[in-house]
Amino acid sequence: MSIPARFDAFRIHNDDAGYRSGIEQVSLDELAPGEVVIEAAHSSVNFKDALAGTGEGRILRRFPLVGGIDAAGHVVRSSDPAFREGDKVLVTGCGLSETRDGGYSRYVRLESKWTVPLPAGLSLREAMILGTAGFTAALALFRMVENRQLPALGPLAVTGATGGVGSLAVSIFSKAGYEVHAVSGKADQHDYLRRLGASEVLGRETLATVRPMESARFGGGLDNVGGPMLASLLAQTAPYGNVASAGLAASAELEATVMPFIIRGVSLLGVASAGTARDIRDAVWQHLASDWKPDRLDDVCTREVELAGLPEVFRLMLAGGSLGRTLVTF
Repeated sequence: MSIPARFDAFRIHNDDAGYRSGIEQVSLDELAPGEVVIEAAHSSVNFKDALAGTGEGRILRRFPLVGGIDAAGHVVRSSDPAFREGDKVLVTGCGLSETRDGGYSRYVRLESKWTVPLPAGLSLREAMILGTAGFTAALALFRMVENRQLPALGPLAVTGATGGVGSLAVSIFSKAGYEVHAVSGKADQHDYLRRLGASEVLGRETLATVRPMESARFGGGLDNVGGPMLASLLAQTAPYGNVASAGLAASAELEATVMPFIIRGVSLLGVASAGTARDIRDAVWQHLASDWKPDRLDDVCTREVELAGLPEVFRLMLAGGSLGRTLVTF
């Protein structure tokens, strides 16, 4: 398949003219090297993308780069025999929009070692509604299950539940057989969270304790917020439950004691999705295409934009106005 000499990409610069981003015409030779070239069908918007696209966070390690940490599409060229023209593939994280050009481009060049064949049971669209957010939520559950998390331990709490990772965690955990308690400060979104699978929706005050230990209320959970809410979740987790930490929407700080760890055997598990080993990455995507696949992915996808709509989505996301997932379509 022939590739146009130049095509649209959402590119980010930081030079003498300042930090800026927008749609540009680029050529394949301008993109970071890789064995696989895909024609993108979809990407997505994550909090990290908003930080990178606006300069509010130090995400990119070099400039200029095409933004977008997710990509899914069809292979149009490959020097690796493992991939053939027409294959459907996806990539999340793995240096996209950090050290190499990302998914906000009509054509994307990828390293084959991180290019994942689209699992049976997922469409390209569904893969990007999930994207890094869904992969992160599923990776959290994968780590918890490895550490003997069982539904019998009690409900799993999900903080920041209306965001991308939170919304998908509610759906994924519920589909996997766990009772889910969604924690959110958005009182008008309780029905949304219940549709996704939450059996209870709790206000932020539920995790407002400052005491090192409280009555065990949860079997474990996923925290996307950090700071006092994470400390409070640890203090309310049942013996040998697991709390996965995946975000810092409120704070990067954690002021807690060792009491939940040494009295109840609670485990705090880190979730770093971007650099996940390939064997674990493949296993998580297989779960997302089968037994953990959310039943209501279209409900999680609350917005769909083209490249030109990205700046407004970034603004809303950084202002705390995001809900669910935003799909980018070419």
